[in-house]
Amino acid sequence: MYKLLLTVITAAFLMSAAPHKPTLYLIGDSTVKNGKDKGDGDLWGWGHFIGDYFDTTKIKVVNRALGGTSSRTYRTKGLWDSVLAKIQPGDYVIMQFGHNDGAPLDDTARARGTIKGIGDDQKEIYNPITKQREVVHSYGWYLTQIIREAKAKGAVPVVCSPIPRNVWKDGKVARNNNDYGLWAKQVAEKEGVAFIDLNTLIADVYDQEGEAKVAGTYFGTKDHTHTIAAGAKLNAAEVVAGIKGAKKLSLNKYLN
Repeated sequence: MYKLLLTVITAAFLMSAAPHKPTLYLIGDSTVKNGKDKGDGDLWGWGHFIGDYFDTTKIKVVNRALGGTSSRTYRTKGLWDSVLAKIQPGDYVIMQFGHNDGAPLDDTARARGTIKGIGDDQKEIYNPITKQREVVHSYGWYLTQIIREAKAKGAVPVVCSPIPRNVWKDGKVARNNNDYGLWAKQVAEKEGVAFIDLNTLIADVYDQEGEAKVAGTYFGTKDHTHTIAAGAKLNAAEVVAGIKGAKKLSLNKYLN
């Protein structure tokens, strides 16, 4: 009996003394996690493949993105709260929003849009989905809240600009460095957190490879936003390139 008690006490001590294995949480829209993350319709988000770049004996990668969400609805649907409740000191949060933020604020389809920019602008609306009044803020405001709340829990936030869509003009892919990509960067700089210019990293590859190859290699025929497996793998690789480019980001030490 004494030996058993000693064994239990020793095991409990060793468990309490063991260092915390951090978690990398991914949050965002369908370009991060498409559908149920099973490749339905041959579509994949980059979050499915990024775990391959990490030493998962030292860090856990959890993809909590959800298709159709904006920086606003990821919060109002309670999705961010569910992640925040699990965050422990030393964890990481990579966020990528923007593809759905340009939608209407109060339409009857999804009511997911945000006010453009990073300011303190706000607008009270009647949300036909929730059937309640709601104060809608700017894209930057919602990102800022996530960053600050993650920091308060001891996590390290990382902001990504949204991936480029398969939209071209004059032989060049359209970039978002004058709107959501710019605003994501401005918020990251204002809050003093790492920024991955994912839009530019991927767009540079697209421009080099050309419209025909990009369309045939990385996208299906369904739309110009969602990638097939090859596109998602490219995007994951560019996220990792962005992590490596942020020399002071401690997440680097967990890469393979």
